[in-house]
Amino acid sequence: MIKKAVTSMLCIGLILIVCIPIKAQYNEILAPTPPMGWISWNLFEGNISESIVMELADAMEANGLKEVGYEYIILDDLWHGGRDENGKILSDPVKFPNGMKVVADYVHSKGLKFGIYTDIAEYTCAGMVGSLNYEESDAQTFAEWGVDYIKCDYCHAPEDLWTAVDRYGKFIKAVRATGRPMVFAICEWGQRSPWLWGSKVDGQLWRTTWDLRDTWEHGQYNNGHNGIMEALDRQVGLEKYAGPGRWNDPDMLVIGLNGTGASSSANGASGCSVVEYEAQFGLWALLSAPLLMTCDIRDMSVDTKRILTNPELIAVNQDKLGKQASRINKNNSEEIWAKPLADGSWAVGFLNRDNNEVKNITLNSSELGLKGKLKVRDLWLHQDLEVKQAEQLTLSVKPHECRVLKIELER
Repeated sequence: MIKKAVTSMLCIGLILIVCIPIKAQYNEILAPTPPMGWISWNLFEGNISESIVMELADAMEANGLKEVGYEYIILDDLWHGGRDENGKILSDPVKFPNGMKVVADYVHSKGLKFGIYTDIAEYTCAGMVGSLNYEESDAQTFAEWGVDYIKCDYCHAPEDLWTAVDRYGKFIKAVRATGRPMVFAICEWGQRSPWLWGSKVDGQLWRTTWDLRDTWEHGQYNNGHNGIMEALDRQVGLEKYAGPGRWNDPDMLVIGLNGTGASSSANGASGCSVVEYEAQFGLWALLSAPLLMTCDIRDMSVDTKRILTNPELIAVNQDKLGKQASRINKNNSEEIWAKPLADGSWAVGFLNRDNNEVKNITLNSSELGLKGKLKVRDLWLHQDLEVKQAEQLTLSVKPHECRVLKIELER
């Protein structure tokens, strides 16, 4: 009975939150397309430094990542150095001897943007100082440093819904009061349905899952077990909450890690195959998910660079219509995901979740509302495909592969 009452109260609370009006803070929408960049946690955890950040900014430019749209360099946890006698937050003086503003200025000098991490509790997930009760001070400090993106975690905070809404709302209000347009990423792991209230408190994106591990599928879902497929399943039905300036975030890209991360390799997550990494990138593009790399972009393999810089899939992710793909067909291990694009075409993913067998997956154009001969382009092969039947398309899809096509009526 108690559990049923709590659930009812939660549902009522979420309904009330949906009714909160959204107040625009700027003339331009923050994050009109999903953020693209690199974030430090999976690869470095606490072994981050001023010199490494600068090297990564150099690599973003030198390796063509900036050219295709990646723009953020984001520091995750363990950059902290405590607080001074006035409560002002400090960066670690050993890791960042010249201070965080120098680091941000260097990132900006490359035409990139700088992001930082905090937690809306007394401590961060790794035990550093959090921003609770220091919201205005930390917001102002981040603005002075030149921060463009804030990732805000929820470790060590109460589990209830209203505390999360109140704490994030208060902090974001302080961030907006600085006058600096900082993208705000809510990271409470989807436990309190942030897609229902995240934009109401002026967040631009919100995590929808626990931390993603470097594995195709764990076989269970909890804090510590979350593979690419588990994360994917939790995006079903969330498409109506996504759009310009409000993005569902199924967590970072594990592409190119190959089991080299620490926490990302927890509980048997030993890395993925090239085909599986391709699938994550294709699916995250379809989902209009933030594209935040975590591998060592200073030394990428040919396949890693090819996957992460695929211009046609990045265009799907960054499409100005801002729609998230829906799963329009599921037949055991065979799935079809479809995303409408601004030019009237569709991006469609043909996913084979079977571990062993090649599958022939068929799409009827009526599922997309298209009638007539189709024009089809394979966004991995970068070539147009011949369509043998006017309103039906069958693709051969390898195990754990996601083939992504752009489909429109032939003109």
